[in-house]
Amino acid sequence: MAALRVVEALGGNRAVRHVLRWSLACAPVPRRTAAHFTFQPDPEPTEYGPTQKMNLFQAVHSAMDNTLAKDPTAVIFGEDVAFGGVFRCTVGLRDKYGKDRVFNTPLCEQGIVGFGIGVAVAGATSIAEIQFADYIFPAFDQIVNEAAKYRYRSGDLFNCGSLTIRAPWGCVGHGALYHSQSPEAFFGHCAGVKVVIPRSPIQAKGLLLSCIEDQNPCIFFEPKILYRAAVEQVPVEPYQIPLSQAEILQEGSDVTLLSWGTQVHVIREVADMAQEKLGLSCEVIDLRTILPWDIETICKSVTKTGRLLISHEAPVTGGFASEISSTVQETSQRSLQKK
Repeated sequence: MAALRVVEALGGNRAVRHVLRWSLACAPVPRRTAAHFTFQPDPEPTEYGPTQKMNLFQAVHSAMDNTLAKDPTAVIFGEDVAFGGVFRCTVGLRDKYGKDRVFNTPLCEQGIVGFGIGVAVAGATSIAEIQFADYIFPAFDQIVNEAAKYRYRSGDLFNCGSLTIRAPWGCVGHGALYHSQSPEAFFGHCAGVKVVIPRSPIQAKGLLLSCIEDQNPCIFFEPKILYRAAVEQVPVEPYQIPLSQAEILQEGSDVTLLSWGTQVHVIREVADMAQEKLGLSCEVIDLRTILPWDIETICKSVTKTGRLLISHEAPVTGGFASEISSTVQETSQRSLQKK
C-alpha cells in the first residue's frame, strides 16, 4: 500500500491506480506486531576513529559523556536524570561527574527550561531534558518568548545560545496521548531556536554534539522507538554533523522522498518497494534539521526529479510538510511535473 500511495501521489491516472490497487504485486503488507518500520543502519564511519556498537540511547549518552568530560561548565538536569532517566540516557553520569553537574529537577517543565536559560546566560553549557516531548508545552512560553528572543532583545549583547533541550519524541506503538506526540511543527514558526531530529545512533551523537556546541538554543528530539531498536557502530570520540544540512541517502530521478526521524526508515522501504514493483527511481532525503531547514538541497532535488513526497509522523494539518511544500512550490514551480 505504501508503494501504491507513492504512485497516487505522483499523479497516476485512475486506470493505473485501479490496476495497482488490485494487483497481487501491490497487495497490502501484513500488519506488523513490533514496529511500523525496519531500521536500516548506515555504514560504519571511518573518519572519526574507533567505533563501538551502540543503540540510540547509548549514542546520546556517549555525546553527553564526551561533553561533561571536555567542558567543566556543562551541566545536565531534568526529571529523574540523576537516576539515569526514563530511557537510561544519563545512566551513570551523576556517579562519574558528581551531583552538582547531573541532577534532578522538580516536575515542572517551565521551571526546567527557565532554569536552563539562566544557566546558559551565566555562561555555562546547559543541557535540559524534558522527560517526553509531549510534556514540552508547559515550557512553550520559556522557549518561544525567552530562549528564542534573548539574543534579539539585547541587541546581541547577551544570549542563551549554550542551551540544548533534549526530549524523547514520536510514536512507539503504545503510550497513548501523553507519550506519542511529534510536536516539531509547533516550533517551526519560532525564529531564534534550532530544531533537530536524528534517524540513527550515528546521527544522534554527531547532531547532539553539534547542538551543544551551537551558539543558538537548540531543541533536540530523540525518536524513542529507536532508543533500542536502532543499533550501529558509533565513533567513541566526539564528532559533529553539521546542522541545517539535509542528507541525500539515495540518488534517484523520478521522485524525491523526504522525511526525518523514524519516518526516514519508512520512506527507505517505500523507495525499495517502488523500485522493485513499479520501476520508480526514488531520491531519498533525511531533512535532519527542521529549523532552519535546508531549502537548497530539497529544491535542487525537486528540480531534478520534478516530484516531491513528504512523510512525517505528526498530524497532517499544520504539519511541517506544509511549510516545505509551499516553499518548494514558490521556488521550484517550473520544475514540478504536471502529471
